[in-house]
Order: sequence, then C-alpha cells, then structure tokens
Amino acid sequence: MKVKRIVANIATSQLADAYSFYHDVLGLDVVMDHGWIMTYGSSESMNVQLNIASQGGSQTATPHLSIEVDDVEEAYRRMQEAGYRIEYGPVNEPWGVRRFYVRDPFDKLINIVAHIESEE
Repeated sequence: MKVKRIVANIATSQLADAYSFYHDVLGLDVVMDHGWIMTYGSSESMNVQLNIASQGGSQTATPHLSIEVDDVEEAYRRMQEAGYRIEYGPVNEPWGVRRFYVRDPFDKLINIVAHIESEE
C-alpha cells in the first residue's frame, strides 16, 4: 500500500474567511467547491508529509499546519497588510529555515516557512 495524499481538515461555518486567508493572501487555488467544503491547492508538486511533534522548535507551540512558500518576506507582508495576527518571527532557525507563525481566521496556528538557500 502507498499513501497518496494527506489532507488537513479545518472545521468552520465561515468559508468566506477561509477564502480570504488561504486564497487572497496565500494565493492557493480553489480546486473544489461543494458549498459546504472548499479545497485549496496548488499546481505545484507537493510531498506527502506528516509531522508528529512535542513542540514547534525553538521552544514554540506546535503549529496546526506548516505551509512552505517561496518568499517568506512577501507572505509576511501580505499577512500584515491583511491584518492577521503574527505570533512569532519572522526568524532564521538553526535548522536552515526562515519562518513565522500566524493565526488563521479559525485560530489555527500556521507556520509559514521557506528553506534558506545555503551560500557556499
């Protein structure tokens, strides 16, 4: 057997708030909309990954979701402009990522992260 996909589910009756955060600010596409459930995705190739953690690293809270982006500074700027609550960072972590934590409209802690390119 091979796991083909892992899907995160967030319960809410405020689908418009999800659209604002995940589509308008983060730029994810709506790939399915049945009125009661909206699925956001990207045409980018994504890996199957599931983190099990006792903390979020650097003694932070464990985030509900981690979303890797190509430009942390741009994501940070967009979140600030949209008025979302930043809870940590942005910061370069010792394990080679730059990231920040933000609360989505449903009070989920989201880790926005990018790998730092090594300068060799």
